[in-house]
Amino acid sequence: MKLQLMDVLQGQGEASARGTTMEGDCLSCIKYLMFVFNFLIFLGGSFLLGVGVWVLVDPTGFREIVATNPLLFTGVYIILGMGGMLFLLGFLGCCGAIRENKCLLLFFFMLILLIFLAELAAAILAFIFREHLTREYFTKELKKHYQGYNNSDVFTSTWNAIMTTFDCCGVNSPEDFKESMFRMMNQNHVVPEACCQRTAQTAESAYTSQEQCLSGNMMFRNNKGCYSAVVDYFELYIYVAGALAIVVLTIELFAMVFAMCLFRGIQ
Repeated sequence: MKLQLMDVLQGQGEASARGTTMEGDCLSCIKYLMFVFNFLIFLGGSFLLGVGVWVLVDPTGFREIVATNPLLFTGVYIILGMGGMLFLLGFLGCCGAIRENKCLLLFFFMLILLIFLAELAAAILAFIFREHLTREYFTKELKKHYQGYNNSDVFTSTWNAIMTTFDCCGVNSPEDFKESMFRMMNQNHVVPEACCQRTAQTAESAYTSQEQCLSGNMMFRNNKGCYSAVVDYFELYIYVAGALAIVVLTIELFAMVFAMCLFRGIQ
């Protein structure tokens, strides 16, 4: 009887040891997966930070080019913000995983959770305010606020940058400037200067074509609307961004699960 009891206890001990070993191997696998994953995030954040800082301090004049374009100027600070966030996130994840530090893992989990909730809130707001992305809304705002060649006004300078970058005019067409604030402020001009075609010309011919454009000559202006031009240009990127957003959200969910499993497994 004693021998049977000892055999049972020994079997239970061996099973417990095997379970503990398997659990330790699983935690070790999660630990190194987290480290590799966060090291890649750390490298990505470092790269984005480097690009953003280089653009801001580059002495060759690239900074001035970016500063004159509001879209590019805003994009630089977005890159810096994303780079800094990814840099911090990857650093915390790497240190927390490799050192098995519960405080760092908990901070990493909370930071990932905040980012996830912010992205979820942004998606909900985008769905709620999707009617503000219609042609009618942009046309109404353009007629009401666009002033012409005026870099001091953010709305106007942004529209100038869009029309210059995408070689377009108005939201739907140059006809959008009829009965607009622009026509009230510039009664001699049918379309703004940003709508004029830009080709390699002599100074005299460029001046002549610009005068023809401003007076409404269709041969010297861009006649395509900016809504269609921007949608056509970003159509592929929109689908790629949507797929990437799904992948990022999935990775963030797995990162939170791995971080909490490692947190709970650390003795």
